Amino acid sequence: MSLPQKTPIIIVKKSADHDDGHGGAWKVAYADFVTAMMALFIVLWLLSASEKVQKAVGGYFQDPTGKGRQTGTTNSGAGETLTINRQDLQKLKEKLEEVLKQIPALQRMQKQVKMTLTTEGLRIDLIETERGLFFESGNPRPTDAGNELLQALATELAKIPNKIAIEGHTDSRPFGRADYSNWELSADRANAARRVLAESGLEGGRISQVRGFADQRLLKKDDPTNPANRRISIIVRNDGLDQQEEAMSQAQPPAPDPATADAAKSDAAKPDAAKSDTPKAEPQKAEAPKEAK
Repeated sequence: MSLPQKTPIIIVKKSADHDDGHGGAWKVAYADFVTAMMALFIVLWLLSASEKVQKAVGGYFQDPTGKGRQTGTTNSGAGETLTINRQDLQKLKEKLEEVLKQIPALQRMQKQVKMTLTTEGLRIDLIETERGLFFESGNPRPTDAGNELLQALATELAKIPNKIAIEGHTDSRPFGRADYSNWELSADRANAARRVLAESGLEGGRISQVRGFADQRLLKKDDPTNPANRRISIIVRNDGLDQQEEAMSQAQPPAPDPATADAAKSDAAKPDAAKSDTPKAEPQKAEAPKEAK
């Protein structure tokens, strides 16, 4: 009698071929979807943002290369693109130097007139001598030479739209009067220069600042009493700098967090509550002296 034969089990594995034509297409579609969602949320954020933030973002797209001076929500300003016209100021500097050479009476003053380009603009320093070249010694009244130079500067400055700032500086020698110090002298000289410029054709609204620094910004720090520290500085300011500073001065401080304010109030109230829970000690009554027996 023969044993029954076992039927062999055959396992067939089938591998399905994937269509390589659309294997990664979903990734591209998903990336487009995520990008569109990001753009949507940025637009919604800008619509709900303050005007200050909107101008800052708009300023970036107006000047994406960063060649201009971008102002926005940082400490540098508030909301507009500030163009520093350095090339125009360089041309003005060269023009003023030519003017000094053409006026015979001013040729001897060329060494006392220093022009430099700074981050604020074109700075024109009228540096004094020991005897007093542009202003009478110890007096805010301009000399004839000082008047002539200021008049020549006013003629050229009237041709450009930039705002003007005027500074007065002194050396460290005390003035010698109790009621009149270097602070008053520096401010009065700057204001006297302003009057001459305004009377010589420079529009009064163009002068935005008049400053008196006394001896706080010495030209020669190693020699505080040097006459070169006595000077008048006329600054042709960069375009938009005054508007930038005005916007910064009017910027509102950030509102305090309500949660933080409530926590501070509760902390301030805790000592009072602790004091109220503490029982007050009753004043002890003084015992009447016992009668001697």
